[in-house]
Amino acid sequence: MTHTTDPADDTNQRTKGLSGKGLHRRKFLGGLAGLGLGAVAAGGSFGLMTAGGRKASAATRTRPLPVPDLLEGTAALGTTTFTLEAKSGTSEVIRGVSSTTAGYNGSFLGPTLKWTTGEKVRLNVTNRLAEETSVHFHGAHVPPRMDGGPQNAFAADATWAPTFTVLDEAKTLWYHPHALGTTAKQSSRGLAGMIIVADDSPASAALPSDYAVDDIPLVFQCLAVSASGDIKYDQPGYLASGLRFPVLVNGANVDNTTLTFDATRTRNRFRALNASPSDIITLRRRDGGKLTQIATDQGYLTKATEVDTIRLVAGARAEFTMDVTEDVTLQAVITTGWIRGGSGTYDVLTVAAGGDDTPDDLPRRLRTIERYDTTDFTARTITLGNTGQTMTVNGSAGLTMDSMAMISTTLGAKEIWTIANHSQLEHSFHLHDVPYQIVAINGSPPTGVELGWYDTYEVVGGGSITIAMEFTDFADDTYMYMLHCHLLQHEDQGMMASLMVTES
Repeated sequence: MTHTTDPADDTNQRTKGLSGKGLHRRKFLGGLAGLGLGAVAAGGSFGLMTAGGRKASAATRTRPLPVPDLLEGTAALGTTTFTLEAKSGTSEVIRGVSSTTAGYNGSFLGPTLKWTTGEKVRLNVTNRLAEETSVHFHGAHVPPRMDGGPQNAFAADATWAPTFTVLDEAKTLWYHPHALGTTAKQSSRGLAGMIIVADDSPASAALPSDYAVDDIPLVFQCLAVSASGDIKYDQPGYLASGLRFPVLVNGANVDNTTLTFDATRTRNRFRALNASPSDIITLRRRDGGKLTQIATDQGYLTKATEVDTIRLVAGARAEFTMDVTEDVTLQAVITTGWIRGGSGTYDVLTVAAGGDDTPDDLPRRLRTIERYDTTDFTARTITLGNTGQTMTVNGSAGLTMDSMAMISTTLGAKEIWTIANHSQLEHSFHLHDVPYQIVAINGSPPTGVELGWYDTYEVVGGGSITIAMEFTDFADDTYMYMLHCHLLQHEDQGMMASLMVTES
């Protein structure tokens, strides 16, 4: 197979500002969540503010940024064991109102796990919920029987104990439920946590890596909550009257509060995860300054790249650094990706300058990404569609393992897929097991950070993406991976198919 290396000096960006001139048509269309290409072409109107939205100027309070605990594993006999317990609890997702929530080792969200490339890990996960659950390691390259998909669901009071060697390089992953029909409910109530994969690469050595000091997790959630505190997760719930759509960062509501972080070092690294069930989050600096993006879903870019904004669809991650020599405020622009949701601009985090060090220049190259030559790749078309509220992949609704479409491939296969959105709905396409490269977005070639590695990417209504991947390391004739929309309501409504990778 022939590869070409993407150019180190390509600095075009996918998300050039929200008000810049000459915005590429593809990028403009990508910004109109849920409308689709057809609606835009027809002159459909839209508004950035919907019920529940508050502009950044409405923030009246500050509080310190809460940071999820870093869960310490126990090392013995060459294996590091992490213990998690999924359980229900109560939390305030709206100020002064108690909500029934769920978390790992707590009442809401979960601790951060830190794995190291080459390390053997074991996860002892006990289910204390009143229903079955599973725990998917989103973005991790692990055997299918350890992936945490629907086939790995386990009952209340049972313990699941996957064990595997970490093959991923440095990147930000996350974990969340993935049982059939309950993913949106359980995730919306708080079952989510971040995973940091560390390695010994020169890039990692040169980047901030002191957790909660200069390496900061930002877990974003946009939820739908009734006045009584009931967290909604399905279509009837989202269409109820009197809803609020709070925005949370690491579990803290930022509707009227700007979180603060007192930096003790000049250069700080932020890992952003959109753990929302459906809404889209665009990050930017309030002062119009640049963010230095260093990674996409699946690890480092070829080089640190200055961007105006970072757009995260549901399930996506990105890493960026800021050299903070004066206070900087991060904003989140929320756009609904589903039938209804949050919308507006929020001051979410003020980073107060406090470091007196002078960091070295970032490495000229973080990693080498060899771009696929897809000439001899096996081509497929994956269609995303719907009939009313029933969502489909290749015409089949994945409401059960038997009813969903199945994609079959073999170990070592190299494939190029066109993900064609035959609906006018917004979708967030997630592929388990292997990272993919973007080959085209609505027919146009990728540029800038789009040349990184992904596992979750936006497909606008009536649009398409073309992606390329290679199936390595793992095969199984019983357990399957999944491919699906990461708008969790769409997943639960059937937009999920299975992926079987066999030896031959």
